[in-house]
Amino acid sequence: MAGEAQRRGGFTPYALLAPGMLWLVLFFMVPIWFLLQTALSKADAVGNTSFVWRWANFSDSWTSYQHQYLLSFRYAFIATVLCIAIGYPLAYVVAFRGGRYKNVLLGLVVVPFFTSYLVRTLAWKTILQDQGPFVRFLRDVHLLSQNGHLLSTSWAVIGGLTYNFLPFMVLPIYVSLEKIDPGLLEAARDLFSSPARAFRKVVLPLSLPGVFAGSLLVFIPAAGDFVNSALLGSPQTRMIGNVVQGNFLETLDYPSAAAISFVLMAIITVLVLIYSKILGTEEIA
Repeated sequence: MAGEAQRRGGFTPYALLAPGMLWLVLFFMVPIWFLLQTALSKADAVGNTSFVWRWANFSDSWTSYQHQYLLSFRYAFIATVLCIAIGYPLAYVVAFRGGRYKNVLLGLVVVPFFTSYLVRTLAWKTILQDQGPFVRFLRDVHLLSQNGHLLSTSWAVIGGLTYNFLPFMVLPIYVSLEKIDPGLLEAARDLFSSPARAFRKVVLPLSLPGVFAGSLLVFIPAAGDFVNSALLGSPQTRMIGNVVQGNFLETLDYPSAAAISFVLMAIITVLVLIYSKILGTEEIA
C-alpha cells in the first residue's frame, strides 16, 4: 500500500503539469514550428511557398529592415521609460495614499481597457490632429510653433504606445508595493530614516520585481506594435510590425514576414535575458 501511494504521489506532479504542457504544445510549439517552416521557405509571385531550407531569409530580413528594427526598439524603450516615470508614482499613490478609494483609483487605471485598442488609438488621432483644441492650445502657449504639428511624428507614436500600455506598468508595480510590509517602513522611521532614504533603501528595492514585470509587459508588445505607427505616424515612423503586416497581407511574402518575426523574437529574448540578469527575477510580482 505504501509503495502504491508513493507511485501515485510521484505521478501527481506530472498529471498537474499535463494541461499546461498540452496548452503550450498546441498553442505555442506547433504555431512556432509552422512559422519556422515558413521562414525557411521560398515564395513565388502569387504567394505560394515551397520549403527549401532558405536560411538567407533571416540575414536578408535584418539587412533589409535594420532601420525599422532599431526604430521599433527605440520607440519601445522610450515608451517603457515613460511608463515607468508615469506609472510608478501613480502606483505609489494608489498603494500608500489611496485609502478607501484604492479600488476606485485602480478601476480608473483599467477603465481604458473597456474600449478596444483600435478605438483608443483613433481617439488619440482625433486629439492630435492639427485643427484640434490640444494642438491649438500648444500653439497659443508657444510650446509648438504655428506651423508645427504632432500627428505623423515620432512623438505621436511614442505617446500612443505609452498611453496604450501604461496600465501594464501600473498594475505589477502596484502589486509589488502592496506586498511591502508596513512594519518595515515603521522600523525605518523608528531608526530616524528620512522618507526619501526609507524609499530608496526599502520601498524601491522591494518594488523592483514589479518594475521588471511591468517593463516586460510594456516593452515586448510595444516593440512589435503596428497600430500606433499606422494611425499616428508617417512612412518615416514605420515600425517592424508594419513591415510584417505589409509582407503578410499586402505583398504576400510570407517567408520574409516569418523570418522577420523570428529575428524580432530572438532580439527581444536576448534583451530580456540581459535585463533580467541586471535586475533579477527571483520575486517577480
